[in-house]
Amino acid sequence: MNVKNRDLEIAKSKLIEEDLSLVIVKKGKVIFETKKQGIGGFLQAIEKLDKNLVAASAADKIVGVAAAMLCVYAGVVSVFALTISEGGMMVLEDNHIVCLFEKKVSNILNRGKNDVCPFEKVAVASGSSDEAYVKLKSLASQMMRKSTETNDD
Repeated sequence: MNVKNRDLEIAKSKLIEEDLSLVIVKKGKVIFETKKQGIGGFLQAIEKLDKNLVAASAADKIVGVAAAMLCVYAGVVSVFALTISEGGMMVLEDNHIVCLFEKKVSNILNRGKNDVCPFEKVAVASGSSDEAYVKLKSLASQMMRKSTETNDD
């Protein structure tokens, strides 16, 4: 088993066994893990680890276009998803990122399950992974501000 496959197996096992939302492994070591829901965990990993994510493997509960674009941006080489969208899978395959999953869905929905996730909409409209990263980061901080304002009432 090569290093890339071993890293992905470690990430997958830890994701499932510890009920995490994201696990990133590189050279046999867990370099990031979180229970944070949504795209925020991956954005946090990029902020914290930056270029150390290059050649890492990630296991994520949900991988749509947004998470897939962040994988491309970060230089991740393999991904495991409990649930992946068709669009997310296409982004990974188009960028030669090894992709394993348990369940495939047509779209990633918002938390209310009544529309496509807003992060997915932003990612799909982005022309590159660099553009997607900037826009996803901006949307995440806007949503954090809104939830903080709502909680202050």
